[in-house]
Amino acid sequence: MGILNMTRHALVLGGARSGKTAFAESLALRSGSTPVYVATAEVLDGEMRDRVASHQAGRAGQFATIEEPLALSTTLIKAARSHDVILVDCLTLWITNLLIAGENVSEKVERLSDTLGQLDGTRVILVSNEVGLGIVPDNAMARTFRDLAGSAHQRLADICDDVYFVIAGLPMTLKGEPPIPTMGLPQ
Repeated sequence: MGILNMTRHALVLGGARSGKTAFAESLALRSGSTPVYVATAEVLDGEMRDRVASHQAGRAGQFATIEEPLALSTTLIKAARSHDVILVDCLTLWITNLLIAGENVSEKVERLSDTLGQLDGTRVILVSNEVGLGIVPDNAMARTFRDLAGSAHQRLADICDDVYFVIAGLPMTLKGEPPIPTMGLPQ
């Protein structure tokens, strides 16, 4: 199996439990020889601790892992020094973390966009939940989150070379190179 062009940044979107992370992991493993997984989740309860442990066990030995809930751009710059592919999972958790911390999400997304433009020789694969397909949320915070996530997706889709939408474990190419046919869920 050959290595894909590793400098093409990718955005992988999908709903909850759509298979987007498994697809992104497969893409990352085919994109470079020193992949790192940047996890944005914060473990705040037992259920999340179990989810994180399950995810870590599933990728054991395949990825180095960096946990970073807020300073994504700085983390990408540091990780690019020793890794040729970086998988970020996930942007919607990152946006949530920024909102809770009182950060300016739009400024942070713009900084992320600028950072991606500086990472020659390192492929970044961004995973995010598509949250704009449902009904309009009934409260202001949820609407703000949905709007910020949608704006972030549009900005990042504009600069990423490849954009995929995953549904029922099947990736659809929205922009760029189609994935290798065997690149669905891991065998």
